[in-house]
Amino acid sequence: MDHRLYVKYNVPGPRYTSYPTVPYWEGAMEQDQWAEELSLQAHAHAAEGISLYVHLPYCESLCTYCGCNTRITVDHRVEGPYIDAVLQEWSMYRKRIGDRPLIKEIHLGGGTPTFFDPAQLRRLILGLLDGCAIADDHEFGFEGHPANTTREHLQTLYDLGFRRVSYGIQDFDPKVQDIIHRFQSVEQVEAVTSWSREIGYTSINYDLVYGLPYQTEDSIRQTLGVVQRLLPDRIAFYSYAHVPWLKPGQRRFTEADLPEGEAKRRLYELGRSMLESSGYEEIGMDHFALRSDALFQAEKNGRLHRNFMGYTTTTSRIMIGLGVSSISDCWTAFAQNVKTVEAYLEMVRAGRLPVFRGHLLNDEDRILRRHILNLMCNMRTAWNEPGSRVDWLDRIPEELSEMEQDGLVRLTPASVEVTPAGRAFVRNICMAFDARLWRKQPETSLFSMTV
Repeated sequence: MDHRLYVKYNVPGPRYTSYPTVPYWEGAMEQDQWAEELSLQAHAHAAEGISLYVHLPYCESLCTYCGCNTRITVDHRVEGPYIDAVLQEWSMYRKRIGDRPLIKEIHLGGGTPTFFDPAQLRRLILGLLDGCAIADDHEFGFEGHPANTTREHLQTLYDLGFRRVSYGIQDFDPKVQDIIHRFQSVEQVEAVTSWSREIGYTSINYDLVYGLPYQTEDSIRQTLGVVQRLLPDRIAFYSYAHVPWLKPGQRRFTEADLPEGEAKRRLYELGRSMLESSGYEEIGMDHFALRSDALFQAEKNGRLHRNFMGYTTTTSRIMIGLGVSSISDCWTAFAQNVKTVEAYLEMVRAGRLPVFRGHLLNDEDRILRRHILNLMCNMRTAWNEPGSRVDWLDRIPEELSEMEQDGLVRLTPASVEVTPAGRAFVRNICMAFDARLWRKQPETSLFSMTV
């Protein structure tokens, strides 16, 4: 990566797991309005199947780098009531989406899903699947903490159809682990990886983060050296998002503790080089996969999809988020659940969908969303077909002309293609398509840096 371009384009920007991005959603979403829109779309696309995301927020300790919605506790008596509520929320959705819905994808995120006892997770999944059909090409996955994922967790979920597991590792350096308060040893990661393979999981992912406090090229080399030896199927190699105004836990360290500018760029380049030398292919943004993994095959065949769960190999327009703070998407509308456990439990127990905000997409939103999704997944998009253009797109050649001069995109009057050098700047490229961002420039910091 050219350092001059890094300095030029490293600005705050969205990660584009949705469009419009959450800060630009318009107004509160009434439960009845959301339920009606979801019902219409679920019936229209019933044959396509639906994705379920379940947010399990509990963690026994706070990882100070984390940007997720979490609840810290060592009291495991919270497990049962929370799963009761998730299943009750799902029953409310079942009444609105029709008989025997086709389940195409389930993902358990957090928090720490492996905070929950295997028996509770089994009760959750059986409850979700009761009375449903399961797609032949279904994809079930979960996130596990290497320090508390047991063989029983892995076997229980495998027996229920799970074949993907993602382990949050971030960095193996003891000094980095201490400042971010995230601890797992190489031995623990090696054990859970070995168990996963022995049981039969077909895709193992490691989450790694660069730009963490106290991180150096030596710590990246150490971490990636272990990764090269264990060779998981996929890697998510993320830039640390420093947003202490949103996540107070990040105030444990300051900007002075973070590698920035040229130092941070070198961490990424070193990590990417080590991954590519081990046979990993770059997928979309921030992701790498071996050629044998389904994520690589999905990108190669043009089937890569991106939603609030990140990159997936299955495309379904209906994604229902269950649990506190979860976001749902029915392609024409978004809805987000309340953000505190107490409010979530109260609303569900009262028989109300726990939605507190959302957004109904207009025609322009839907078209621009498709172009941004094309760029994030396929690194190209075009608007010369009927139904693929809106007036905003007339600006794109001019908006991206400087990026074209810098060798980051190839432009025609009705198309954009990201060059290999432009991959690292795909968020910046997508920002040119973000009409809502430009019409309402943020007055305060909303996003992490793009590179």
